[in-house]
Amino acid sequence: MNCDECAYYMYDEEYEEYYCTVDMDEDDYSRLLSDNRSQCPYFRNGDEYAVVRHQM
Repeated sequence: MNCDECAYYMYDEEYEEYYCTVDMDEDDYSRLLSDNRSQCPYFRNGDEYAVVRHQM
């Protein structure tokens, strides 16, 4: 999982750390950690220009 490129990965200035903003409960989080997938099911590309480059 590459959280650094995810749109849900935000920086909290108060705590000076990054965190995931996806609204998950404990069951969702445990499934995410135990799943053998190579990608996070909540991943959304944070590159705002990806769609524009795709259209060119």
